[in-house]
Amino acid sequence: MLEHRPVMLSETLAGLAPRRDGIYVDATFGRGGHSAAILEKLGDSGQLHALDRDPQAAQSAWTRFGTHRNFRIHRRNFAELGALGSELGLESRVDGLLMDLGVSSPQFDDAGRGFSFANDGALDMRMDPESGESAAQWIGRAKEAEIADVLWTYGEERASRRIARRIVEARAVEPITRTVQLAELIARAVPGPRQKIHPATRSFQAIRIFINGELDALNAALQASRTLLAEGGRLAVISFHSLEDRIVKRFIREAGTSRREGAPSSHRFLEEVGLRNPDPKPEFRAVSREFPTDEECAANPRARSAVLRVAERQR
Repeated sequence: MLEHRPVMLSETLAGLAPRRDGIYVDATFGRGGHSAAILEKLGDSGQLHALDRDPQAAQSAWTRFGTHRNFRIHRRNFAELGALGSELGLESRVDGLLMDLGVSSPQFDDAGRGFSFANDGALDMRMDPESGESAAQWIGRAKEAEIADVLWTYGEERASRRIARRIVEARAVEPITRTVQLAELIARAVPGPRQKIHPATRSFQAIRIFINGELDALNAALQASRTLLAEGGRLAVISFHSLEDRIVKRFIREAGTSRREGAPSSHRFLEEVGLRNPDPKPEFRAVSREFPTDEECAANPRARSAVLRVAERQR
């Protein structure tokens, strides 16, 4: 079992550049490695709001930081970031917003959570095991075409149709309820020589992303950053696979395009008749793109696929 280590911690802090009196949001608390480092930078007037829908993560936050007056944990999906910001009156006041995507080490290493097939456990995969449909429940009822579509869309699994067919055939004999059971089924369905990664890796990723609505949540949180970040506020997002990173990259690029190019039709009409667009500046500017060092990857292999993108809300 790997110790939980916050990924790209020094790079993230450099990107956020926390001020002692600033307001910061850790939208994916996990086990609080990044939150702890941000709190160390804050003075008495600074604030850190953290979100996590996992009850174990929320409990960890209360245990570690419950006595800190400038820290608040909210047991919320980061898809609700915009609504929470509105409830707390944080619009245009947040100086830094962090999203560390994916699964935390404690979640991944707990066989009972069902995120990994390294050890046999219940096929759950929910970030919040108290709500929603588990992976086993979904696999037990989904149509073959839906399963194939999920594996292809969220895992880019080339053998998605073959795997989906085998799943449907197998569940007709007995329910698929265990991680190792599903992993072995997928391994038998994938043809050809064994690769460096287990043949079930992409499928497990795809099912997890789908069950938790992770990409929809990411899109919603990115859009919320437009209203929550103050002028000069920083957005820092750590992604772990290409689907996430493409969404973040596209958001920063599109939000960094002149508002004139993406302006409403009323603004374009004003320009066509020779009047100045009243709001032509880009919303964001890209600050940096960082990757983990070789030393970090050697110490924490789960950091290998990480990429950190930082953008700044324009003044």
